[in-house]
Amino acid sequence: MTETDPIAYDVVVLGAGPVGENVADRTRAAGLSTAIVESELVGGECSYWACIPSKALLRPVIARADARRVPGVGQAAAGSLDVPAVLAHRDAMVSDWKDDGQVAWLDGIGADLYRGQGRLAGPRRVTVTGPGDENHVLTARHAVAVCTGSGAQLPDLPGIAEVRPWTSREATSAKYVPERLIIVGGGVVAAEMATAWRALGSQVTVLVRGKGLLTRMEPFAGELVAEALTEAGADVRTGTSVESVRREGDTVVVVTDTGDRLEADEILFATGRTPRTEDIGLDTVGLEPGSWLTVDDTLRVTGSDWLYAVGDVNHRALLTHQGKYQARVAGAVIAARAAQVPLLETDAWGAHAATADHAALPQVVFTDPEAASAGLSLAEAERAGRRVRAVDVDLSSVAGASLYADGYRGRARMVVDLDSETLLGVTFVGPGVGELIHSASVAVAGEVPISRLWHAVPSFPTISEVWLRLLEAYRG
Repeated sequence: MTETDPIAYDVVVLGAGPVGENVADRTRAAGLSTAIVESELVGGECSYWACIPSKALLRPVIARADARRVPGVGQAAAGSLDVPAVLAHRDAMVSDWKDDGQVAWLDGIGADLYRGQGRLAGPRRVTVTGPGDENHVLTARHAVAVCTGSGAQLPDLPGIAEVRPWTSREATSAKYVPERLIIVGGGVVAAEMATAWRALGSQVTVLVRGKGLLTRMEPFAGELVAEALTEAGADVRTGTSVESVRREGDTVVVVTDTGDRLEADEILFATGRTPRTEDIGLDTVGLEPGSWLTVDDTLRVTGSDWLYAVGDVNHRALLTHQGKYQARVAGAVIAARAAQVPLLETDAWGAHAATADHAALPQVVFTDPEAASAGLSLAEAERAGRRVRAVDVDLSSVAGASLYADGYRGRARMVVDLDSETLLGVTFVGPGVGELIHSASVAVAGEVPISRLWHAVPSFPTISEVWLRLLEAYRG
């Protein structure tokens, strides 16, 4: 095994997922030499095992569900999904788990890719253990950005090692449809995968330890999604914990805290995430291996003047689009500090502050119905001590919703700050609402006054008219 002489860059990025790619893009655009290190596929979790494959599985599910609710089309859409075609499309969307295209993109922006395990080796120094017998030592003049993401967290349960459980990776890349699937968890992965695999033909049982699904959103979001899953034939059990799991031949056996015995062909644990920081040399810079990394709004790690943590690893918002937003901010910060800009714009909504992480966070859950939110929920706003009012509207009252689908069911809520009369948060639940949420993000991030929103006229007859209904309900 050989080690090359140190190679100096302005910036070294650990992790070439969407977050690391965006950091590299921004630093290269600023003229900074940049190295990026990746131990798996360039493009990361989102491209191959999360966002892209999960939505490829869900898109035909949602399209068929929507079509079944439209007069004149419902009968034509009454049949089963073409499972081989769905899986083949999923495979195509992830480029058959090959990263040639994304490597070419990195080449195009002028970033140098190092394949292998990257580890910190003291301040501004990274070693790369490559797949062959050659190691590299990289040094960073200005910054090292940790963008290694997160992985599925498995619970400490008797028998779990032998059961060969699915995590989000197996659930999005599976080559066959299990006849019976148990899903443990109540968050986004659990809800989306229950939606996908039930529609693809699995008998799905969802075991939720808490009171319901999607508990980080407004309560009605999880309630409507659980109701729809139940109507689709899934068995959703709340207040249920798993006590043990084991395999008996090809069968997974689960025993719950109530003593129930359940059997399945596969079991998916969607019970949280853990940072991929265990083996990246954090101990060499005084940090704890395996820990989440605490950062300020410039994404710089607390106590450091050169180390940045961007995306999932900082635990601010475990969403790809939010990690990419952080990457754009971090890239601007690194470039400004490298240029010795005397005063950064770090106030709320400044060019060098990731304010949206805690004030205008957007999310879409691609279930049937979709659930989408931007900003704070009512409970979050109240916990923050804000004087607020929540306004709710039945989405089926909007003409566009009635045209979108027969029997449309959905709900909308906006949370208004009564002192400033601006929006702190908006939530939509219903078919097709995922495409509405950016308007809510703009209203929340822009702190647009209610009085001005009244002049943002929604086109008729679209589901966007829900904005008018919400404003009318607020004004009375």
